[in-house]
Amino acid sequence: MSVPTDALWFLNTRVEIVIPAASGTDRLSVIRHSAPYGDSPPLHIHDTEDEVFHVLEGNVLFSVDGKFIEVSGGDTVLAPKGVPHTYVVESRNGAKWLTLTSPGDFEEFVREASRPAISSGLPEPHGAPTPEMAEQLAQMSARHNIRLVGNPLSPRTQAMATGTNG
Repeated sequence: MSVPTDALWFLNTRVEIVIPAASGTDRLSVIRHSAPYGDSPPLHIHDTEDEVFHVLEGNVLFSVDGKFIEVSGGDTVLAPKGVPHTYVVESRNGAKWLTLTSPGDFEEFVREASRPAISSGLPEPHGAPTPEMAEQLAQMSARHNIRLVGNPLSPRTQAMATGTNG
């Protein structure tokens, strides 16, 4: 079954809804991500779904339940529901990966927090969020059973240059 792909700009990334949750009985969602160097969401917890990341290109550092996992093209990481996790793109040319979730809460969050992609590239970076933007993101996340519980990571090369660790 061929399903049309929805291309969206989600924060600093471009996502494509490859398989919408509504297309199957198990509500499996597959989303393709393209992200720039340094992209990192806040540390967060999905209360209703495991999140599987399959990296296609680039280098990504994941933090899952306080453990760091370095991955590159061909590697797969599981962030179980109820476990805090985040990632940071460490390859200078960005990274691409697939995210698989079920029953579709993450997909619905992505749809709510995104806007249609108007070109094939990444959106213009928007810098650090204002307190109002951060609160709005937390509220959207909560509506989709995702809790923001910490800060994003910084790439290790940047962290070493600035003396911070994320």
